[in-house]
Amino acid sequence: MSDSSNEIRDELPQDLNVTAFVGPYKFPDNSRRRIPGAIYLIIAVASFVLWVAQRESDSGLVGDGFLGASILLATVGLFSLSSSWRMTVDEKLALVHATRAVGFAVGHASAQQVWRGFRSRPTWRVMCYSMQEPPLQRGLVLIDAVDARVVECLVESNPES
Repeated sequence: MSDSSNEIRDELPQDLNVTAFVGPYKFPDNSRRRIPGAIYLIIAVASFVLWVAQRESDSGLVGDGFLGASILLATVGLFSLSSSWRMTVDEKLALVHATRAVGFAVGHASAQQVWRGFRSRPTWRVMCYSMQEPPLQRGLVLIDAVDARVVECLVESNPES
């Protein structure tokens, strides 16, 4: 019989442990994409410089793959920089804007961050239910997380009631 203290057991990582929760969760800002974007561009420039410097030599270490890698990394780096929007609206402010947009007193609501368009503009998708029990109305509101404008608002009777 084995000793139970020697057994290997799975353990939940600290950042996912609900019992260690110490306050509201701060949703990360998309502007953090600038850091990897800058790193990609630096590596792209270094790869291109190596390719240009070693192009005429018969070096087996630097080939045309460095040119391809520099083009790919530059493309990914520019995309990362162009999609690194600074968010000015958090989920609480998005709920406030959604409440104003739907036009009824909101009971239950939830916000989810999504991204729109080619440049991945951050947007809050807010689902709202009216205060009645059971709710008589529901609404779906898209709030732009950069400039707080209402992108889309759909309000309907709650089909579940």
